[in-house]
Amino acid sequence: MTNRDPGQHETLAHSLQPRHVTMISLGGIIGAGIFVGSSAAINVAGPAVLFTYAMCGTLVFVIMRMLGEMAIARPGVGTFTGYATLGLGPWAGFVTGWLYFYFWVVTIAVEAIAGAAILVQLLPMPAWLPGTGLILATMLINLLSVRVYGEAEFWLAALKVVIITAFIVIGALHIFVFGPGVSATAAAMSAHGGMFPAGWAAIFTAIPIVIFSMMGSEVATIAAVETKHPAENVVRAARTVTMRILFFYLGSIAVIVAIVPWDQIVPGHSPFADAMTRIRIPGAAPLMAAVVFTAVTSCLNSAIYVTSRMLYEMAERGDAPPVFARVSRRRVPSLAILVSCAAGFAMVLISVISPERAFVFLLQSSGAIILCVYLLIALSQIALRRRLESAGEPLPVKVWLFPYVSYALVAAILAVLALMATQPDLREQVGLCAILFVVALAAYRFRRRTRSLAARSEIVL
Repeated sequence: MTNRDPGQHETLAHSLQPRHVTMISLGGIIGAGIFVGSSAAINVAGPAVLFTYAMCGTLVFVIMRMLGEMAIARPGVGTFTGYATLGLGPWAGFVTGWLYFYFWVVTIAVEAIAGAAILVQLLPMPAWLPGTGLILATMLINLLSVRVYGEAEFWLAALKVVIITAFIVIGALHIFVFGPGVSATAAAMSAHGGMFPAGWAAIFTAIPIVIFSMMGSEVATIAAVETKHPAENVVRAARTVTMRILFFYLGSIAVIVAIVPWDQIVPGHSPFADAMTRIRIPGAAPLMAAVVFTAVTSCLNSAIYVTSRMLYEMAERGDAPPVFARVSRRRVPSLAILVSCAAGFAMVLISVISPERAFVFLLQSSGAIILCVYLLIALSQIALRRRLESAGEPLPVKVWLFPYVSYALVAAILAVLALMATQPDLREQVGLCAILFVVALAAYRFRRRTRSLAARSEIVL
């Protein structure tokens, strides 16, 4: 199960607290996807996008429940890649780990570029320079200790939570108390096509946009490994984080579509800034720029943390070179952190050298990976649950109405992938993701064959 050499390696620190795990989960999800990306979803479906957010939030909620069930049933196996290994076999852990690592390495580059785009508006300079600076700054945070990372992410995420909560409260007061009133708001929404201006089908068309903005709740299972009670903290995050996310997403989007006519929202421009401008909050544009920068920094911080821990866990399991399982005196996987940052920086350079070809390929190839990861998590839960029930083992935490809810989730994920395959601008993402899946599976087969041949050679000798 592990290739660890006790003489060279130590375990990770277990200094994160439950509050860190909760905020790390929120920090990974509440990012530029909601502050800016929501504009594209609203532009597709209009006010009906609220149903899209509710459906996607439910999907994420069930995924988290699955992780909680497996964490309590089999504590101490590591992150969800360990559950994939238990449920489906070693190939699933290998494929899930490397696909997830690839996804977050691309995220490092994307968040660094997004943060740089904000900074160059204040200090004109080549975009790669501030992007590199952001990667280095967050790398140092991760190298110091996991407690420093946890505290930094706690306060960055807390700031985002406070801002979204204040936005919802101020928006609600504007709608119900100080603004035009409920009747006038409803009349204004009806004047722009009503609740379903683009028809019922638009609810499903907007799913790919919305689902990717909600990705990251599973980071809780990674951070929980470095707490004193990993399984309990995964369950706690599963119970609380998703409901809070539904509140933040549904609450903020409801305020936006009630205040700003949906057909006046420009894709790529923050609808939060548009709403605050209409409420006449001074300095809405620079305030939202600061908020988006905070969100980007938070997600970049988490991306470096996630990639390094993936490398560490895969090295422990033998799916990556064992050198990545080494930890520093501060009990962080320093080499894994450095390599993850170097990979992210390389992708930033690719975005400068070949923005229209190579970098676009990287973005598109990582687009549907997280859905594949969620699919493997769901299939792992089904397989492990059947095995545990057959053995008569008690399950303190359960996914409700098994196996119907679990199979419904699998069907929903496959439906989203099929929907993406029907859309010209998303079809290539599905194809490239499928290619990467096959490549990862082939790498696992090659690794297993190589090890088998090496074992035979040792027996002969």
